[in-house]
Amino acid sequence: MSSGQATVSDHGGCAALLSAEDLPDGLVVANDQGRVITFNRMAARLTGVPADHALGKDFRDVLPLHDPEGRDWWKCTDPYGGLRIRVRQPERRLLMPDGRELMVAARYVRDTPCGEVVRLVVTLRDASSRATSERSSANLVSMVAHELRSPLTSVKGFIATMLAKWHRLTDTQKIFMLETVNADADRVTRLITELLDVSRIQSGRMEVRRQLVDLGERVRRIIAGRVAAGEPEDRFRLDVRGPLPEMWLDVDKIDQIITNLVENGLRHGAGTVTIVIEPYKGGAAVSVRDEGEGIQPEAVPRVFRQFWRGKRRGGTGLGLFIVKGLVEAHGGTITVGRAPSGGAEFRFTVPAGTPEFV
Repeated sequence: MSSGQATVSDHGGCAALLSAEDLPDGLVVANDQGRVITFNRMAARLTGVPADHALGKDFRDVLPLHDPEGRDWWKCTDPYGGLRIRVRQPERRLLMPDGRELMVAARYVRDTPCGEVVRLVVTLRDASSRATSERSSANLVSMVAHELRSPLTSVKGFIATMLAKWHRLTDTQKIFMLETVNADADRVTRLITELLDVSRIQSGRMEVRRQLVDLGERVRRIIAGRVAAGEPEDRFRLDVRGPLPEMWLDVDKIDQIITNLVENGLRHGAGTVTIVIEPYKGGAAVSVRDEGEGIQPEAVPRVFRQFWRGKRRGGTGLGLFIVKGLVEAHGGTITVGRAPSGGAEFRFTVPAGTPEFV
């Protein structure tokens, strides 16, 4: 058996041969002399070093790794020397000479506790996904700080003014300040709700509590709310086509999806916002269309990403990302395209679902 293979047993007791080539990560193994004896295909892809050039070479020549400060990682860690109680190096980001970033972890294999190192086992992973995740987290923190600063500054300013000058303010001024504080508090609450939704979507913890939902009635309620808030009634059109099956959905999340898409059409589109509801493969499809400029084809792949915002930059850029997550939590899909009227069309489909007690 080669050094890159091991025998394992499956549940049926049958022996199976596990190869280093089957591993999803790069694997490099050096013997007690520091010579590379295993260098799998993923290691070759991540480092750019062909396997036949690596085998038999000193591990330091094959993997000339440096930390972000430019220090030679192998000189700093000294796998075959140093303290004999060491058994591993935790994963960290390191650099190859050509600038490739790798996530590297190492294990020191000793035949006896505190004995000599007989094998050095190094695992390699692409650092780009970790860097993307860290950039996303940094962007989220920056966005939250920016979005919170404005309403909290306003709330602090108005409250300080009312406390200091209450008796000198007119009733009109007091009402204006309190209404502003109330609106800013609502804005902060919405932001916190969005952040919680993002967290649940990313961690896969979004719960769907199903109940019987009349999609047409939900849309009518949302339109009525927008009209009550001051939008012209003729700005909306609802088109329910054909009878729908019984739809078992999470009513709050469906309201959130439709509200977000309607508000998106009002804010970024123009003309009439049309909502079309129709049967679709044992469930329903809902299309929200506007008569604006639409979304440029090159921007379509980015629409449902975090922090994407259209030409009229505003909001957190999380709304459509959350909408996609809520639709997918129902087992549905969402797409964006060109509406018949020339504007944008967001179309999502959801299966009919079943009651939770079935």
